[in-house]
Amino acid sequence: MTNELEHDRPDRPGSAGYGALRPDRTGQAEAFDAIGGRYDEAFPHKDGQVEATDWLVGALPAGARVLDLGCGTGLPTARRLAEGGLDVVGVDLSARMVALAREHVPEASIHQADLADLRPGGPLDLGRFDAVTAFFCLLMLPRAEIPLALRTIHHLLVPGGRLALSMVEADVDGFAIPFLGSTIRVSGYLRDDLLQVVDGAGFDIVDETSYTYAPSSAEVPPEIQIFLRCTRRE
Repeated sequence: MTNELEHDRPDRPGSAGYGALRPDRTGQAEAFDAIGGRYDEAFPHKDGQVEATDWLVGALPAGARVLDLGCGTGLPTARRLAEGGLDVVGVDLSARMVALAREHVPEASIHQADLADLRPGGPLDLGRFDAVTAFFCLLMLPRAEIPLALRTIHHLLVPGGRLALSMVEADVDGFAIPFLGSTIRVSGYLRDDLLQVVDGAGFDIVDETSYTYAPSSAEVPPEIQIFLRCTRRE
């Protein structure tokens, strides 16, 4: 247990962890509050997300605990997980998204919180999970924080737990972009760099797929989406 905590504690004294980082979310939550349900209209086809979610539903026993990070409106992930008989907990920074998720997936437990709140020793302890989904939510973090977020996810998972992760392939860090009438800051990696970061956080990648995706909104450019299916190393 000592070794696990030493690996997992992104806030431990002397580490380059959350204790040394001051996450800036200015404008991020407000942008998604303003976007609301238009997000699902702009991104109606979520094949990669659905396939990764179905992987978890098929692999986990009924009642297994799953954390949906950046749950958004709850569609399709949280609802699909709940319909699959899993115990779903959702987290999102946007109050509007949380309200929509609670409406769409009333059987899930949805929290308005920052991913950083879930770090070891952080202000919100939701327990441990058999699986975590993180579909595009890490895009909203600066690069310096993404490894810390992945180590937090590692801490939240039981040994051998599963992670379904997606990112947009892009060599950017905190880059401001127009997004459905708002402005958000996004970060990303090129494929090989992303794989290295995920591996370094203590995950084995068991499957990788990519999609060229063209959102229905002309305001959002086409993108390459990378989906990773991972397991937490013991």
